[in-house]
Amino acid sequence: MKSAFIISKTETSIRAISSLLEDESYDVVESSLSLDVAKQRVTDSEFELIVINTPLAEESGVDFSVFCAKNTKACVVLMVQQEKSIDVFKIVDKHGVLVISKPVNRHLFHHYLIFTSCFRERMLSVHSENEKLKTELEEMKVIDRAKLLLIQCLSMTEQQAHRYITKQAMNMRTSKLNIAKQVIRTYEN
Repeated sequence: MKSAFIISKTETSIRAISSLLEDESYDVVESSLSLDVAKQRVTDSEFELIVINTPLAEESGVDFSVFCAKNTKACVVLMVQQEKSIDVFKIVDKHGVLVISKPVNRHLFHHYLIFTSCFRERMLSVHSENEKLKTELEEMKVIDRAKLLLIQCLSMTEQQAHRYITKQAMNMRTSKLNIAKQVIRTYEN
């Protein structure tokens, strides 16, 4: 299910953007006229796409686009008047916000959404790999701490401590992490 969130200062523009998104097979399209409501909504839910039609009632929309880019996994599209698009692009580009000049061409909008979808999939893949590496690093820290305790408390060498944890994990049919946690519980005061 494809989901999108729209923020704009008028109902008319929300309906027009919603129509474009529905043509692109977005099943869930939520919207808001209020920046406070929008901030709460985008942080509480996970949307694939956030469309910000500038200017907003409370601000230009640039700061909110950066907020969304930093605090969500959604692709963020900022719609701005053509004469402001280059200046706005220079501000938000480094945050990964896509700037679209208004008035919006339906055909180009279709291609922008294909691009954002591809970009989001790539970003999620990188995020997943990053989380996996963080987990592995945390596990390595625990195992290294257990090795250090074995070295200090049982006068093992680093190789002996490594071999001990590996052998115990194989014998007990569990992970090296679980053995390391047992070692830490046993030898840490």
